Amino acid sequence: MHPITVVNEVAARVAQACRDLADLKIVTVTGGVRTTGDGQPYAGPPHAEDDQSALHLDLIAAMTREPASVARVLAVIHERLAGSAGLRTASVFTLNPDDGALEPAGGNGDDSAAEVALAGRVLRGATGGGALRDGDRLALRLRMNGLTLGVLVLAGSRLDQLRPATTATLVMALSATVHAIAAEGNQRFIAHATPIIRRLFEDGMVAASIEDAGELLARSASEAFRTENAGVYLIDTQGKIRYAAGVGVRPELNAAVKERMIGKTASDSPVWRASEEAGGGALLVDDVSKSAIRAGGFIQTLELRSYVVLPLNSGTGPVGMVVCGDASGTRHWTREDRLLAGQLAIEGALIVDSARLRDAEAQHVAELTRRAYHDALTGLPNRAQLLLTANRAVAAAERAGRRAALLLLDLDGFKKVNDTAGHHVGDVLLQLVSTRLLDAVRDNDMVARLGGDEFAVLLTRDPDETVATAVAARIHRLLIEPYVADGRTVMIGASIGIALFPGDARDVATLMRGADAAMYQAKRHGGGYRLAISAS
Repeated sequence: MHPITVVNEVAARVAQACRDLADLKIVTVTGGVRTTGDGQPYAGPPHAEDDQSALHLDLIAAMTREPASVARVLAVIHERLAGSAGLRTASVFTLNPDDGALEPAGGNGDDSAAEVALAGRVLRGATGGGALRDGDRLALRLRMNGLTLGVLVLAGSRLDQLRPATTATLVMALSATVHAIAAEGNQRFIAHATPIIRRLFEDGMVAASIEDAGELLARSASEAFRTENAGVYLIDTQGKIRYAAGVGVRPELNAAVKERMIGKTASDSPVWRASEEAGGGALLVDDVSKSAIRAGGFIQTLELRSYVVLPLNSGTGPVGMVVCGDASGTRHWTREDRLLAGQLAIEGALIVDSARLRDAEAQHVAELTRRAYHDALTGLPNRAQLLLTANRAVAAAERAGRRAALLLLDLDGFKKVNDTAGHHVGDVLLQLVSTRLLDAVRDNDMVARLGGDEFAVLLTRDPDETVATAVAARIHRLLIEPYVADGRTVMIGASIGIALFPGDARDVATLMRGADAAMYQAKRHGGGYRLAISAS
């Protein structure tokens, strides 16, 4: 229900109550003559000319104006009752929903300890109890729909002149106003928080990584709580912080967060432990000076004086923490803030888990792709990857009018090593050969293992015959050096065949055949390297 609707309904109830309590009669005006319902001449309501009788109409007018205002209602009360009841001050105290403390909500009183004490006595009394008088002060409980909202405290010289109808009007008018203000605040809170949470969920469901999800939650939390600084960190399986970032902060602050946090143990932080002790839920701290923090830790690095902690949890346990807060001063976090923090923590867990699953799926796909195109033993590209890359390289060379070269090589004496030293030594030897091949070529050239003891090298930077043979010579020289494989010294040879594009072949298949034929020609001659026949 809209807050102004609440006020209007209560205003109608105020008017009816005042008519009943003041025993007002229904008046009909006919031909200028005022009569009551029984046809008798109407002499006017009791107290018609005094301020107390007129108060309820003024209150209705004040209450139906937007926005709802305790000060406006109290101004009407003071204007009407200063004379008839000797009213000096009128103050309203409302209940803090978080801790039940009384807080001033408006008025021209001095908010003295005596006023607060009197209001507290009313609240400690029976719920349905009447007004409480203490000297020249009068306290009235403000209630609506069975709930206590606060207390009205009046101070004046003739408060005993207040009629029951008047005090009933005051209570109903101010109860409705306080209720409407609370409803308006709740509506503003919902209007502000709802789109943020919706965007968080929508964007979080497509976050590519836990890092992205954590930074998204930090940005959303900072926006929701309207804080100045925010940050996020993530931990590894040993509880060490592996990733940290400031969000929406100065570059130097972000750099400090990374420098100070990465590598630290999360559980060493009192803030982390406090969140764990709270059941892994959100943590809201009004004043950092009244809480335990780690020197040089996350809170201090972000320069926060009040903060909100949102733990990042997944199905596998805690994975990190998001913090947002203010550097300029302390803040009292409200019940709405705590509800929002709880909601954000729930959403955060959902998007982190979703990101974790997507990340794991992406890694699985990447691993399957790597296995499909790489040799499991050496980690080198396999035959399928070589063919894909060679076709692209040949096509690019043809478009640019450039050259490419393919070297196929076979290890001489490898079978003997396998048979005499064992397959384990053979596997280690293949890995050592792979390392030497990579050392012999440039970064943009490719080394591949085709299977068994057969390897290939693809040269793509416009190599001519001189360059290709120089590379082959360097490879042969490196491969025939002794190896220490699993504690054993072994030696092998190598036979290398070279084919050039476009001199020897115009396509990859023909290039492979030419290099293969040249390799076997080299093997028949005791190893070394040979060019394809057409290039000789």
